[in-house]
Amino acid sequence: MKWYGPAVGKVLGKQLDLINDTIKVALVKSTYTPNQDTHDEWADVSANESTGTGYTAGGKTLASKTLTYNSTSNAWTFDAADLTWSSVSTAFQYAVIYDDTASGKPLLAYLDFGSTQTATTQDVLIKWETTGDTGILRATV
Repeated sequence: MKWYGPAVGKVLGKQLDLINDTIKVALVKSTYTPNQDTHDEWADVSANESTGTGYTAGGKTLASKTLTYNSTSNAWTFDAADLTWSSVSTAFQYAVIYDDTASGKPLLAYLDFGSTQTATTQDVLIKWETTGDTGILRATV
């Protein structure tokens, strides 16, 4: 997962609240070219959002969000419940995480699957895990 640079400043500046704001994950097509330095709002991404049967525009909302600190390793971990889009038919290369509550819908981070992933009437699962102190985002199609 790669964080958008502007998001870090917004979290530290208390403009975004990872726990209390509505944080969403959207699937995005390969036509999108991420820019960690200049992309900061959903409008920078939305034209490239995936479409298809079973996929709802705007993505899914993260539930059961937690933010924990490990004082032994001095690391924070952001976690949430797994996401599943059931029986979808769509193509995507990225999963983009954004704040749907804050003005402009700020981008937080994205995951690049490396190439176009195509689901044909399949479940798409994005699983958040905490291995040690590193939040790992893994998707299975």
